[in-house]
Amino acid sequence: MSKTPASGPLAGVRIVEFAGIGPGPFAAMLLSDMGAEVVRIDRPGTQRRATDFTMRGRHHLELDLKQPTDVAATLAVLACADALIEGFRPGVMERLGLGPDVVLAANPKLVYGRMTGWGQTGPLAHAAGHDLNYIAITGALHAIGTGGDDGHPVPPLNLIGDYGGGSLYLIMGMLAALLSAKTSGQGQVVDCAISDNVVSLMTMFYGISASGAWADRRETNMLDGGAHFYRNYRCADGKFLSVGSIEPQFYAILRKIAGLDDPAFDAQRDPAGWPDLRAKAAAVFATKTRDEWCALLEGTDACVAPVLTLAEAPDHHHMAARQAFIEVDGVRQPAPAPRFSRTQSGVQATVTHASPQSVLDSWGAR
Repeated sequence: MSKTPASGPLAGVRIVEFAGIGPGPFAAMLLSDMGAEVVRIDRPGTQRRATDFTMRGRHHLELDLKQPTDVAATLAVLACADALIEGFRPGVMERLGLGPDVVLAANPKLVYGRMTGWGQTGPLAHAAGHDLNYIAITGALHAIGTGGDDGHPVPPLNLIGDYGGGSLYLIMGMLAALLSAKTSGQGQVVDCAISDNVVSLMTMFYGISASGAWADRRETNMLDGGAHFYRNYRCADGKFLSVGSIEPQFYAILRKIAGLDDPAFDAQRDPAGWPDLRAKAAAVFATKTRDEWCALLEGTDACVAPVLTLAEAPDHHHMAARQAFIEVDGVRQPAPAPRFSRTQSGVQATVTHASPQSVLDSWGAR
């Protein structure tokens, strides 16, 4: 299992990922970028796309988990691993003979990461679903959109569910469990349910609601586009400008530079006036192109930035200066994040035809 030695903060951590889609692969990519050695178990004949960046930095094993010999090979690899990621419906791993009881008996220190939408238990645990469904029952989806009661909730890509409530919570839980295993010698199961975790992400908003300051109508509250000082505006060229001038001192800078001198803008925090002020501000921002507004406002404390397309973002001067995008095998893609001062992350080599024996030869027994 030859590869370039990893230098990230997770160098030496060994993770087995069972093939899946969405949050599991993204979590595995992030762990690999931070130096973990990730072995992905694919079905035989799996086709891989070079532009599926979430699959980068793996060693790919093709095993048929319906075959006893391949299950045995998998268990042998897991006996040398630190953690496991699986995203099947509850009970699938158990039926394959790779459930937590079996795996933890073979490797008591292993962290068993289970990634699902609904969780391992509950009335919906065995039902199919996708990101949109999981966030729908949390209150998050209802709050995102335009048009108040007459509008539609807007799918926020799959960032909130799959990746925010899924991948990132899975990584947080697994790293916490790995720290615990290091001191206690005991692994455990991490039941990572997107529906649970998005509720956790919504903690601040549930607090606002409990205080009586949240209206259950889209585009009515300060952070949902209801406030004239926290929303996106269409410019003269049809492109958009994001305005987030929440604090009074930043709002004052926005007003001064943008020419929002109507005395009505003095009542910044009065929700009753927001619809009228949104219309007034929209008329002002429609007088210049997006880039003309950026020339005036970007980099000031007005808290303004252009709304860029995926094609534009890599070439933005801040993104370029930070090297937020890198080129791997001639293809530009997002760089590893976050950044570390001593143990730098990086994209590891991908090995598409690894074997159980090559993994065992590299990892050895623990």
